[in-house]
Amino acid sequence: MAQTVMHNQRGIKTFQPLDVELRNVFKFFNQEPAVHGVDLDIRRGEFFSILGPSGCGKTTTLRLIAGFEQVDGGKLLIQGQPMTNVPPYRRPVNTVFQSYALFNHLNVWDNIAFGLRLKKLAKSEIDSRVTEALKLVKMESLRSRFPHQLSGGQQQRVALARALVNRPAVLLLDEPLGALDLKLRKEMQVELSNLHKDLGLTFIMVTHDQEEALSLSDRIAVMNQGKIEQIGTPSEVYEHPTTSFVADFIGDTNLFSGEIAEVDALNIKVTTKTGLTIVVSRGEQTPTESLQPVVVSIRPEKIQLSLYQPNFPSNCFEGRLINVMYLGTHVNYVVELTNGVAITAMQPNTFGSLPDRDTPIYAWWSETDCLAISQSVGGKN
Repeated sequence: MAQTVMHNQRGIKTFQPLDVELRNVFKFFNQEPAVHGVDLDIRRGEFFSILGPSGCGKTTTLRLIAGFEQVDGGKLLIQGQPMTNVPPYRRPVNTVFQSYALFNHLNVWDNIAFGLRLKKLAKSEIDSRVTEALKLVKMESLRSRFPHQLSGGQQQRVALARALVNRPAVLLLDEPLGALDLKLRKEMQVELSNLHKDLGLTFIMVTHDQEEALSLSDRIAVMNQGKIEQIGTPSEVYEHPTTSFVADFIGDTNLFSGEIAEVDALNIKVTTKTGLTIVVSRGEQTPTESLQPVVVSIRPEKIQLSLYQPNFPSNCFEGRLINVMYLGTHVNYVVELTNGVAITAMQPNTFGSLPDRDTPIYAWWSETDCLAISQSVGGKN
């Protein structure tokens, strides 16, 4: 069985089995690639999310793993076994859909037991497994209710129990919380995270919700136009995006396109297309070639605002407030710089009075709070 090399906290190499492997996988619809040369190694027991906008290929990738679609090129393996022409019911996976796909004419118990009865398991085995699954999702007291008598969150729990009762090696989650309201969605995120930790199964979730992926996942694959843009931990893809698409899609950011004007041992200096000079601290992935096209990314929460000019030697720009949006815990500010470029800053709500629009203001950030990304086609500003 394929394994991946990991390092524990002491730096010692460990070997972790791979539950799902995609090797240069292609899927075509009407001769157009929906999945374009995707490579993935998904480790046993991890919570792995595939994140991207509508039409990026993430759901098709999940359907390929589930067996609802067949691979047109490349290889797909589950627990080391090739899945070519293996139907969904013979794969060690189960899928939880956004629509829940419960049987309306069956009660909770019978919905969960349905797959086990198809396998013709003994009644005692079915009873034991369904009882265990109900306990896992905290639905024991609602075992006799029908789907129309349940809330959205309760229906989601039943869908999870129905998938888990088959004891799959891999649980596939297709936008599992997409149909829930915001408060219930937050509650179910906690439930899903706890369930993953308790069971130790491999979870693969498809979502377009960046916050959901960041909060739940061990690792995230960001997809765009059928390809993987970046794979990494939540902090890696948020703090160190490798493409401007990832920087823009994961959370909010301010993007400035330009080229490298100067390089020294600590920093690079970027001149943007709109005439700003931005100094960026050098890191391992920082481009350093003179005149190289780059995109500079600065997260809104990294930008500081001041009514008075701060004593800051670089990345300090004068402007005026053109929008102030109160968001409860935070305040969102849009600042138009003197060169006409608008940037977004987000500050914690300190419960003081908010400045008015058109207030003169200074926006500034540290060299270590921005990131330069190699890019042949520039960003927004």
